Amino acid sequence: MQLIINSYGSYLHIKDDMFEVIVRKDGNREKHYFSVKKISSILMSKGTAMSTAAIIMATKNNIDIVIFEYDGVPVGRFWHSRPGSTTKIRKKQLEASLNAIGANWVIKWLSQKIENQIEFLKKLKKHRSQKSERIQNSIEKLSELNAKISNSKAEKISEIEGSLRGWEGTAGRIYFTLLSELLTQKYKFDGRSFRPAQDPFNAFLNYAYGILYSRVEKALVIAGLDPYTGFMHRDDYNTKSLVFDFIEPYRIIAEETVFKLFSAKKVNDSHTDKITNGYSLNADGKALLTDRFFKFFEEEKIRYKGRNQSRSNAMQMDTHTFANSLIK
Repeated sequence: MQLIINSYGSYLHIKDDMFEVIVRKDGNREKHYFSVKKISSILMSKGTAMSTAAIIMATKNNIDIVIFEYDGVPVGRFWHSRPGSTTKIRKKQLEASLNAIGANWVIKWLSQKIENQIEFLKKLKKHRSQKSERIQNSIEKLSELNAKISNSKAEKISEIEGSLRGWEGTAGRIYFTLLSELLTQKYKFDGRSFRPAQDPFNAFLNYAYGILYSRVEKALVIAGLDPYTGFMHRDDYNTKSLVFDFIEPYRIIAEETVFKLFSAKKVNDSHTDKITNGYSLNADGKALLTDRFFKFFEEEKIRYKGRNQSRSNAMQMDTHTFANSLIK
């Protein structure tokens, strides 16, 4: 279970060996209790507070604590002080960042990202006969770009990094332009926008990506990998480069979650606030998104490698597969 605390002024502490969350609402204090045994992670937004006793209780029970900005971007987390990985994996990871192994993994992740987007568009096409031709046209363009990416070869990522970024960028513009066209007129958007988001759709998507970043980082650390040693983003200072590399095939989880909320007309004006130069999710919007995101990510099952798995478990399996491939 994910414990998400994003109401301004909320306070988490320990009472009777349980997590107690105090939420201030309409001048009153609401108290909610959660068993330590049932919590897998705690996500806290800016404007909330937590006692050191609660931090200690969480770390002793291997519950990671993630701190978010208001827009969902994770800025830090608490881990247990004991190392959870092997030195051998991280040494091999660093070597791979400088040779063809790293380049091949980047190609694989980017190719899978676009393939996942194509599969999502195929599902949308089944129920949108009036847009069938338009969707098919985008699918074909994405397939052409994906062929260029998947057929790339290099001894190190720097040899093809520019080409990969170019193809990926073009694919992204085609994909998000189409998603915008498939929404109602009220929520159409003009491409991707970040901080701040220029429209409600991007506000939701940025927040969903923020949640996903924290889940990817956790999965990588559990598998013994260094989230800071990436391949294509390897030279960015103080950046969790491997998180940005590895997340690519899983971005579809955030995209599908957000698109379905909008297309099902679950989103309205009460879920976002107009801020300077853009839009931001408010408490109602965050509650709507996180509830749907974690049901999709943690609870719903997919068929993966011959077994019924949650998307969360499937991603964790992939991190272990990646880590093991480095030390073979």
